[in-house]
Amino acid sequence: MQPDTIAFAPMFTSAEEQILRALATAVGDHAYQQWFSDKTSLTVQDDEITIGVASPFLADWFQKKYRSTVRQAAQSVLGPSVRVRFEVDPDVAGAQIQNSGSGEDVDGEQPATPKPKRESKTKAPTERRRGRRFSDLSDFVKGPCNELALTAAHQICDSADANFNPLLFHGPVGTGKTHLLEGIYRRLRRENRELQVVYLTSEAFANYFTEALRNHTLPSFRQRFRSVDILLVDDVDFFEGKRVIQEEFLHTFKQLVSHGRQVVLTGNKHPRLSTKLSDELKTRFLSGMVCRMEAPDAATRKEIVFQKARRLSGQFSDEALNFVADRFRNNVRELEGALNCLQTYYCMTGKRVRLGAAQQVLADLERDCIRVIRMADVEEAVCNLFGIEAACLKSSKRGRTVSQPRMLAMYLARKHTHAAYSEIGGYFGGRNHSTVISAEKRVDALVTGSATIQVAAQNWRVQDILDTLEQQLRVS
Repeated sequence: MQPDTIAFAPMFTSAEEQILRALATAVGDHAYQQWFSDKTSLTVQDDEITIGVASPFLADWFQKKYRSTVRQAAQSVLGPSVRVRFEVDPDVAGAQIQNSGSGEDVDGEQPATPKPKRESKTKAPTERRRGRRFSDLSDFVKGPCNELALTAAHQICDSADANFNPLLFHGPVGTGKTHLLEGIYRRLRRENRELQVVYLTSEAFANYFTEALRNHTLPSFRQRFRSVDILLVDDVDFFEGKRVIQEEFLHTFKQLVSHGRQVVLTGNKHPRLSTKLSDELKTRFLSGMVCRMEAPDAATRKEIVFQKARRLSGQFSDEALNFVADRFRNNVRELEGALNCLQTYYCMTGKRVRLGAAQQVLADLERDCIRVIRMADVEEAVCNLFGIEAACLKSSKRGRTVSQPRMLAMYLARKHTHAAYSEIGGYFGGRNHSTVISAEKRVDALVTGSATIQVAAQNWRVQDILDTLEQQLRVS
């Protein structure tokens, strides 16, 4: 799951000016001129306000004296979730040295000169705290499984007036949806700094909305999200079953799209298969462009493995990397996990990882990843895809909307559980073994003939349906 974070591209200068004006009003002109004007710096990064001061002592003093005031000023401009930091800014410190000698107090109060402290043996970290690192589109490996989605992502970055809005990426976990979303955010930040771009997870959106509702600050919350140029939301499936949050997001969505602002979303399934999303929200998602992302094929997996291996410090033979690409087929995260195991082995032994070592190291990982498929798992996957109740598969109904899913369920049960024909027939409504044999032969014929079956309002190739179901079952 993605972290509960929100990322804003650097704000317009006007936002910083608004915060400074609000701060001057809050502390008074005299105090503002004494402590803030030309004596501090202010930067806005993501949802964090940083006040730069001349020394560590002043950072502590400002923290105690003005933190709540600065936060209130920032909230009046950016909303309730703003965080405030005080840190030493070398530029401010240099300016203070040149202008030293000013010792006026403010409201009868002036920070006392700190006593010299004994030097600590533990050195303070010299690097500034690192924020979240976003993926880059240039690192994304293109293949038949994701080519359409990658092209659409580049179109969003190349033109603010894309012909599709919203853009939604959907597919199984570990297929690169979040990578594309982060890549769009990172490229827009780098190349279009005048745009206000917001990236966050749907859980973060829900948390910000709940906080605004609790603190009676909905107007600032709405101003914050409905005035952006591009909104990127990861994992919209989180909205399922949350009626109030869906309604708020719908109004945000409508406001942005109606004013020509771009919205990009990701989810694990096609909007039509989301049974707990409102119909209006689903139709809004479908009004733009929906791109399905599949598990990577063999050639794409190989390219991903070799690209990621080049970024590691270990040494791996081509045979070992090919073995990883061949054995771990479900998603990119499995490939990354396997490479991490080989990297650890290299660090432990200092030896180049060859095929034999890779097979030995990853044997336990493969064994631990084996999942026993039950007929109940097959039943659940088929019912979720076709939107029917489990009782229907076991009923005597013979309508196409029931008989075709039942036929596919029997086929998959035979393929992946290796249960006897009679056992499968008994599970799906007490049918005899000849019914299961007939279903198996019929599905094979449909696959060979590239036949289609209707799923929701669309016709899917039978092979595509089987691939989708098997991906849900996480089998290779």
